[in-house]
Amino acid sequence: MTRALLINWALAGALAAAVAEDWPHWRGPGRSDITSEDSGWDAGAWPLDDPAWTLNVDRGASSPIIVDDRVFVMGWRDGQDTVYCLDAASGAQVWRRSYPCPQYGRHHQGDEGAYDGVSSTPEYDAATGWLYTLSTDGDLNCWDVRAGGERRWSLNLYGAFAVPKRPEVGGAWRDYGYTSSPLVYGDWVIVEVGDDEGTLMAFDKASGERRWTSECADPAGHTGGPVPITVEGLPCVAALTLRGLLVARLDPGHEGETVATHPWQTYFANNVATPAVHGDEVILSSGYNVNRMAKLKIAASGVTEVWSTPLISKVCSPIIRGGHVYFAWGKLRCLDFETGEQRWEGGAFRDDSSCLFTGDGRLIVFGSRTLALVESADRSPEGYHELSAKTGVGSAETWPHVALANGRLYAKDREGNLYCFALGG
Repeated sequence: MTRALLINWALAGALAAAVAEDWPHWRGPGRSDITSEDSGWDAGAWPLDDPAWTLNVDRGASSPIIVDDRVFVMGWRDGQDTVYCLDAASGAQVWRRSYPCPQYGRHHQGDEGAYDGVSSTPEYDAATGWLYTLSTDGDLNCWDVRAGGERRWSLNLYGAFAVPKRPEVGGAWRDYGYTSSPLVYGDWVIVEVGDDEGTLMAFDKASGERRWTSECADPAGHTGGPVPITVEGLPCVAALTLRGLLVARLDPGHEGETVATHPWQTYFANNVATPAVHGDEVILSSGYNVNRMAKLKIAASGVTEVWSTPLISKVCSPIIRGGHVYFAWGKLRCLDFETGEQRWEGGAFRDDSSCLFTGDGRLIVFGSRTLALVESADRSPEGYHELSAKTGVGSAETWPHVALANGRLYAKDREGNLYCFALGG
């Protein structure tokens, strides 16, 4: 073998290693459903014929996260939540930790036939190796991944702060318990508690002691989690509460202070799609009485609505990439980020859909028990172009979001059926 060929192989290996990426948070590495990972599409083939492994990890809409070739995922069964740590290559159990938890949050109201068990996605802190989880009944736990999942601390949000039932906001009463993922920021883990002492609360990530509460005291929304945002150079966090958008400061001495709010109150307490953040701009979407998607620009002086469209997503969190907005609700849709005008639409996906954007400019969509690979507008500006689709994935609603990490694609349904597909590379 020639020296040049050896060098080329080494460079190719280095490049492949460079684009391998973990999926350590709700919506991935940048909390945006965007990854540098390749889609696995190779010369007209997508290697999804058979999964590398499958495993039932109990009921719930919690999505998997992936760190250092370990999969962390949660589920509920027989009066217990269980946190699983799995080997990413084989699905073999590395460790598991369980604790008592009801099937629904203690104030649950409505839609019990459409969901049950844990909805919040785990959050990983790379600095410490600690994993944070939140149950539907408000159990906030810190687990030490490097010590076999040993629990460092725990508190119950309902018990600690007497959080009341969400108020009726039109349509019919809804309370799904706790749904949003915790957010690690510096030395804090930030949680959307929804208490009259503060919508957001920050806890010391090492001890669980409360450090601050937000000025805003709205009830919690039902989204997947708060999102970091920078406004005029200030580090902030955005959350879609039951009442509307909240942007709160995170800089020292001003923790929790309100920068901006924007009304967005949806019937059935159905503020579900996580706000999509790009710079100092936010995309919100919901249905029912609001029934629109809007782009908002956030400033210290207030919120400016840039555009609004009746094209909506109720559950799928929008992706902002390359001057476009993508979301799957009934169909996969692509909008112009600057104007809100639709570029194209296509496919057949029901309410239970999610999507992610890959490093080779494609979209992976998971919905209606189907995994589909679709060209982005960069590759197909004139219309929807589906490259491949695999049907019959799972046996129930696919509320958990699809995830991609280190050459493997993960798809889970609410009955806990978890599929791992090896994409090669």
